[in-house]
Amino acid sequence: MKQGTLFYDRESGRYNFHYTDEDGDRRDYGGIHCGEVFEFRLNDVWVPARMEMGMDDRWYLVGLPGLTLDGLEVRQG
Repeated sequence: MKQGTLFYDRESGRYNFHYTDEDGDRRDYGGIHCGEVFEFRLNDVWVPARMEMGMDDRWYLVGLPGLTLDGLEVRQG
């Protein structure tokens, strides 16, 4: 399970997160792409959602408009 905290990577223009692998090493997810589905922790509940980029070049979660992405806990498994 890859789990970490979202942050916006200005260099790549994508949201990203770091996670700890099975060996205990810290890894970089490498940037989230449009259409990828993750679970996001909201009020201590893991909610599945898809990340997309709008016509205004802003990232958002489908079905959760207006939610601040920076700092959200995310996991993919």
